Amino acid sequence: MVQAATNLQIPRIIYGTAWKKEHTEELVRNAILLGFRGIDTACQPKHYNEAGVGAGIAACRKQGVERADLYLQSKFTALDGQDPKRVPYDPRARLADQVGQSFAASLRNLQTDYLDCLILHSPLDSNAETGEAWQAMEKIVDEGGARQLGISNCDDLDDLEALHRSARVKPAVVQNRFHAATGYDVDIRGFCRHHGIVYESFWTLTANPPVLADRQIVALAAKYERTPAQVLFRYLTQEGVVPLTGTRSENHMREDLEIFEFELTQGELKSIGDLVR
Repeated sequence: MVQAATNLQIPRIIYGTAWKKEHTEELVRNAILLGFRGIDTACQPKHYNEAGVGAGIAACRKQGVERADLYLQSKFTALDGQDPKRVPYDPRARLADQVGQSFAASLRNLQTDYLDCLILHSPLDSNAETGEAWQAMEKIVDEGGARQLGISNCDDLDDLEALHRSARVKPAVVQNRFHAATGYDVDIRGFCRHHGIVYESFWTLTANPPVLADRQIVALAAKYERTPAQVLFRYLTQEGVVPLTGTRSENHMREDLEIFEFELTQGELKSIGDLVR
């Protein structure tokens, strides 16, 4: 587990549920029964079947998995990120009310009475609008509906710093694409470390074929009898990053969970770090 500044324990690898559509329930059930305890979703029907996530969780609870043993995080997605034909809240409502309606829909979909983390899917068009949405999310924390807050797709350090300064409930999670186009978020990850914010990476494998094919990664995979993907995930977890994996393969799910069976040396961490900074 990784501990956020809120003292909440977050699993060191999380199963992501985007783009699973009608297979969501089965895949979430498989992931949990294989050992995943962190699940990421969003109240965004355009890309997520949140009710399917809830059905998969419910099936596991019938087999003895306790809600308290799971870390569930979902997101509020603003109108410009929604399918206009399937907006899960009143598009004419005030922004604060949209946040509340989206959160209530997430609880219904996931068949739970709280979230471990509520995430703003991305900064809004202005810092003022981001602050308005964040204040609505803070109210949800105040009322016990969410244990902590986070932000996703926050690629500008200035935006993150502004949010952190103005927020009464500080962001505990930043969830970003992990790829070369943003310089692997070196500055943002440094800010997160300094403030006890857990950095979660997504698009970690898909966006990084050159890293996975690098001779150092390939050599380490051979040394530890692992795959290049396992080596990269293990590097990130040893650096305090929580990677998301959205694999549909049970074999890959098992491999993702097995990354904690080996440990990279400090020298190996440095050599991989040189590839992603």
